[in-house]
Amino acid sequence: MCKTSLHDFLRRLPKCEHHIHLEGALTPSLLFQLAKKNRISLPKDDKAFISPHSLLARYARFSSLDDFLGYYYIGMSVLVHEADFEALAWDYFQHASTDGVHHAEVFFDPQAHTSRGIAYTTVLSGFRNACLRAERELHITTELITCFLRHLPVPDCLTAFENQDVQASYLAGHIKGIGLDSSELNFPPHLFKEIYERAGQQGLRRTAHAGEEGPTSYIADALDILGVDRIDHGIRLVEDPALMQKIAARGTLLTTCPMSNVVLRCIKSIGDHPIRKFLDAGVKFSINSDDPAYFGGYILDNYCAVHEVFDLSVEEWTTICRNGIEGSWCSEERKREMLAVLERVIDEFQVSAS
Repeated sequence: MCKTSLHDFLRRLPKCEHHIHLEGALTPSLLFQLAKKNRISLPKDDKAFISPHSLLARYARFSSLDDFLGYYYIGMSVLVHEADFEALAWDYFQHASTDGVHHAEVFFDPQAHTSRGIAYTTVLSGFRNACLRAERELHITTELITCFLRHLPVPDCLTAFENQDVQASYLAGHIKGIGLDSSELNFPPHLFKEIYERAGQQGLRRTAHAGEEGPTSYIADALDILGVDRIDHGIRLVEDPALMQKIAARGTLLTTCPMSNVVLRCIKSIGDHPIRKFLDAGVKFSINSDDPAYFGGYILDNYCAVHEVFDLSVEEWTTICRNGIEGSWCSEERKREMLAVLERVIDEFQVSAS
């Protein structure tokens, strides 16, 4: 945690988290606990799986996105029952509450579970139970987003989208939108045009990972071909000034994940993150944790890491927080509630600082 005078201010900001994969909140301790409960054998030829401690140490040495994804999918194998998914999401929401999250729009990967024989309804019920509990006990409002795994054949993703239970969850309003994740390189957004067009016709919100490892053309295609409302990551946007100006003019929100980008070696350090360039160009972004159990930090850790390097002003943090609230997919009433909290936090900080 940062040691500056702004730490308490950062903690109290009413945060909106837009880029969190629930499967990425599976801590090593919970992973081992569920493996034992469900009698799941973890890899015996990988010394990382000797203990939660050794696994956590391995997470600190990811060499790339694909290296991380290998462990990510192994971790999911311990999730079997509705209660497992609920326990996973509830663990995340407790961390989020401590960090000052007021609203969370969370990703999950249906294909990663249905391919293992786990029913979509099992996954959804577990996650929804945790969401309802978070709203009831922690006062965190939530939205669920189904992500499609871009490394799988497009017809498989389309089949997953058309699944009867998936469609029923869209119609019931249990799912707010769709996303596109997993390995980015060599899987350009335009391949998924049909799914995104149909999702838009159904009134679903749309986002996609783009410009994390992939080129800026992926960001442009996500905007112009997929018709996304948001861009997940988008750090390579700075390589195309014209596109950056276009996104700033549109007010498209980027859901950035600084610590994740360092751990996965997309950038060398937090200082290499284009946060300052985004602020100067008027590009709206939120700061998020991505896969906190794997990347060593939840949302407040990311806020602190950014502040330690960029020493942002209260006004700049206010802009980031406000843009996150306004770029959320919750109701206008909920946004007004969070904006009121933001104003109160600012007023109280100014009084204490005077």
